[in-house]
Amino acid sequence: QVQLVESGGGLGQPGGSLSVSCVASGSMFRAYAMGWYRQAPGNQRELVAGITSGGNTNYAASVKGRFTISRDNAKNTVYLQMNSLKPEDTAVYYCNTDPNMFPWGQGTQVTVSS
Repeated sequence: QVQLVESGGGLGQPGGSLSVSCVASGSMFRAYAMGWYRQAPGNQRELVAGITSGGNTNYAASVKGRFTISRDNAKNTVYLQMNSLKPEDTAVYYCNTDPNMFPWGQGTQVTVSS
């Protein structure tokens, strides 16, 4: 069973930057396409960024040009760098495979506010 542990995030200002990371257990991490998802209060969870096992990336229109997903297979870790933050980026951020296959972790809160 793969376990996912997200960390980072916190409080950021509009126009600022934050980063989140996710460590996955198991030896098959490098074989999976991974994604960062977010869920704001009252909204469904949505995929905002994905990265294939080969390193190709894709982004939701709402974050394209501002967010960057990356991975380090040696560390079983996937990262999300968030720049030019907007209040509407406020959400709990989760990682999982893309599409999601494993139990969700606890997520990490990102709040964008002045």
